[in-house]
Amino acid sequence: MSDVIVVGGGVSGLTTATVLAERGHRVRVWSREPAGDTTSAVAGALWWPYRIEPLDRVGDWSLAALRWYGELAVRPEETGVRLVEGLHRGERLADLGAWAGKLKDAVETAEGLRCRLPLIDMPVHLEWLEGRVRAAGGAVERRAVASFAEAAAEAEAGTVVNCAGLGARELVPDAGVRPVRGQLVLVENPGIREWFTEADPASSATTYFFPQPGRLVLGGTAAADDWSTVPDPRTAEEIVARCARVRPEIAGARVIGHRVGLRPARDAGVRIEAETLAGGGRLVHNYGHGGAGVTVALGCALEAARLVG
Repeated sequence: MSDVIVVGGGVSGLTTATVLAERGHRVRVWSREPAGDTTSAVAGALWWPYRIEPLDRVGDWSLAALRWYGELAVRPEETGVRLVEGLHRGERLADLGAWAGKLKDAVETAEGLRCRLPLIDMPVHLEWLEGRVRAAGGAVERRAVASFAEAAAEAEAGTVVNCAGLGARELVPDAGVRPVRGQLVLVENPGIREWFTEADPASSATTYFFPQPGRLVLGGTAAADDWSTVPDPRTAEEIVARCARVRPEIAGARVIGHRVGLRPARDAGVRIEAETLAGGGRLVHNYGHGGAGVTVALGCALEAARLVG
């Protein structure tokens, strides 16, 4: 038996479990798939508040995670977190939220906003989070969940934290949870050391590339309500072509893989609140993070942990 069961083994679930376990709760994480197979593992994972609401709360959540990632970046091989320079083409501080004023070393140039931000190697980071949960006395289990009541029945204190991501659509149920499909192309890095992003306000396409250990991640797309997890060859070609217009050497880079992830968006934005289950258990929600799960992971985990008590 355990005090708390966290449903969901992506970055939100594992970060929440880490916070709870290190505060003395006995925690079990239930995840139907290994961390490396979750949507979080596919993420390009540059810290940046992207496709997430409510805007009045996102800033504080994001800055909490930014501070944490800064600490973790001193051990990049262990945590998967590095601080990397790059350019958000076309961005201006005045167009962002108040949180942008807290960015260190952010400089506006003719091209856009240059800054040094956390870039996370997600497979490494998720494995590190699992290890941290276990080191604090918690457990990570491969287990599908039919209902939150089922999980509450196995938690000694009857407390469950819902970090199910897209799975919350059926488990809650919440029809406002919907996928925003993102496709990536992985290539051998031709020597690029800085990240780059550029949003196209006229379409769902975003051009970006992120230098990760052993690969360069190219993106991307943001197709709402698209459930397909199969990479589309034509989309992949378009992604490479867009990135090559920024850095021509990308055109000749050898493709080593394709990835598709379904961002767990929610019409009403992130939901962090508690409710009482029909059987008397306590359910704390922490889902709907859209395209910024990595960016707000710690901030949302801290808020969810306060509701657990």
